[in-house]
Amino acid sequence: MEYITLKNSDLTVSRLCMGGCPMGGYGWGAVQEDELIEAVHTALEQGVNFFDTADTYGLGQSEKTLGKALGERRKDVVVATKFGVRIVGGKTIYDNSPEWISEACEASLRRLGTDYIDLYQVHYRDDVTPISAVVEALDRLKKKGYIRYYGLSNIHNEDIAELMPYVGKFVSFQDEYSLACRKNETDMFNISDKIRVNPLTWGSLGQGILTGKYTKDNVNFKSDDRRSRDIYVNFHGDKLMKNLEIVEVMKQIAAKYDKPVSAVAIRFILDYLPESAVLCGAKRPDQVLGNVEGADWKLDADDLRILDEASR
Repeated sequence: MEYITLKNSDLTVSRLCMGGCPMGGYGWGAVQEDELIEAVHTALEQGVNFFDTADTYGLGQSEKTLGKALGERRKDVVVATKFGVRIVGGKTIYDNSPEWISEACEASLRRLGTDYIDLYQVHYRDDVTPISAVVEALDRLKKKGYIRYYGLSNIHNEDIAELMPYVGKFVSFQDEYSLACRKNETDMFNISDKIRVNPLTWGSLGQGILTGKYTKDNVNFKSDDRRSRDIYVNFHGDKLMKNLEIVEVMKQIAAKYDKPVSAVAIRFILDYLPESAVLCGAKRPDQVLGNVEGADWKLDADDLRILDEASR
């Protein structure tokens, strides 16, 4: 396994991070808690020490499952979770108010079964609360010992000016990035450089389209799978066809290195985005084992270029 130390921190994390969205259960088809727990244990055995979740995944179920799975191993890992998304009256709202940050943090601590969170992240900005108020609230949580460090998610170039006075405060940021989604690439390079934070990628396998197991004939997901919805563009229309073209290129490269297709998707990010960590969700141990094959090797320059060009 490969490791990096997140900037402005002493958090040494595996460059492969186990994403916790599937642990929430909702929208992921058939999900079994015992398999999820076994998947976490498999990740630990493979050297993964970085686990990311959010209070909104399964309305807290993901945090509960992760805490249960880690058990006494909690002290050996870096746990990251997020705040800022609430369900009020059946509607999803963004809330970065200091009051909600404090309330959300205490609730996450209870669900995770821990007395501290290593990395507490703003899931989405609410476009109301000044970043100064967010930082002050997070610093109060640090002083209480509830959190060790804090980070950002889903920010873009237009947010840089507001964040510049707080360079050195945040340690990381997340955004969607993969061979199937490169629209945020310029923003990610700029934010990494100017705010001096490590990039963490979500959607790294394109919600599964980059695993190589799908064709245009087997993407008719049931209604309990979020990918059945048009908003998950990777599995619909022209975007699906483009992704399948990318996957054909990936298959050739995977065969060259004797790796699964998913490992090529992960390796591209690790090689292309400096000092990054890749978030990959997993429902079962075998998926974890496939993902960890993305670590500890390199794509040569020609293959990196081929993947770069194919995914433009």
